[in-house]
Amino acid sequence: MSTVLDTSTVERVEDKVGESMWSKAAYKFRRDRTGMMGLSVVAFYMLIALGVALGLWGTEWSDNNGQKWEGISSQYWFGTNILGQDIFERAIFSTKTAFEVGLVVAVISTLIGAILGALSGFFSNTWIDEIILWVMGVLDSIPFYLFVAAIAFALSGFSYSMHVAMIATFWTTTSRLVRGEVIKLKNFEFVEAARAVGVPQHIIIFRHILPNTFHILLVQSTIVFVGAIKSEVILSFLGLGVKDGVSWGLMIAESTLEVQAGEFANFYAASALLFILVMAFNMFSDALQDALDPKKVSA
Repeated sequence: MSTVLDTSTVERVEDKVGESMWSKAAYKFRRDRTGMMGLSVVAFYMLIALGVALGLWGTEWSDNNGQKWEGISSQYWFGTNILGQDIFERAIFSTKTAFEVGLVVAVISTLIGAILGALSGFFSNTWIDEIILWVMGVLDSIPFYLFVAAIAFALSGFSYSMHVAMIATFWTTTSRLVRGEVIKLKNFEFVEAARAVGVPQHIIIFRHILPNTFHILLVQSTIVFVGAIKSEVILSFLGLGVKDGVSWGLMIAESTLEVQAGEFANFYAASALLFILVMAFNMFSDALQDALDPKKVSA
């Protein structure tokens, strides 16, 4: 009976401390105009991507309804490409592709990095830690784009080979950050109290320690999101990325021949939308990191 009481007491203390930290972080983030501006732009892009997913717009991205290289008009807001396809429709549809790639890679790689980092940190200087560190060292030593090409070849045109390659490499940074934080947290009093009352190790890791690394995971997931989008554009430009559909990377790749002919609409549309989203997400990520900085939050 006393064990249950002591455990619940530890959890209540953690909840109160956590609520205080998150409330201060939320207040500070709301006062950051740059961060709020970035969040607003990201939210707008997200609405566009959601509308494409629901079939509200961007449905005619592959139709050849126009003539070759038509100019800007009320029908074609960004003009048409060499095949007579609406550049605006393709750019809008590519927003969904960017968010799809970013979300899938960010969520899965952050989850893998969090779990392996927590295990590595909690069991530091043991064989578990050594194996995880060895795997991270091996993956970090392989050039990213060569690794993607190897996976794409091994999977023989599998449409998600790019996702697999990015997830397999992006989780390592998250894991290292979580490992360092867990090594620090496992010596705190609330962990010692949980051990003293006989709480199993897996519960200590996933209920008491890992939730206290959420501020790191949240910031890191936004960084991975942006990194995945930029990597997708480069890989699609090189022919190793999106296979079914269209993306900003494919649009830039298609525009290489058009630019030589003096047609820049395709290139400008994809580049501008990519630039605005990446800049907005960087602004949002920086503000979020400042708001969740433990030293600044506790001040």
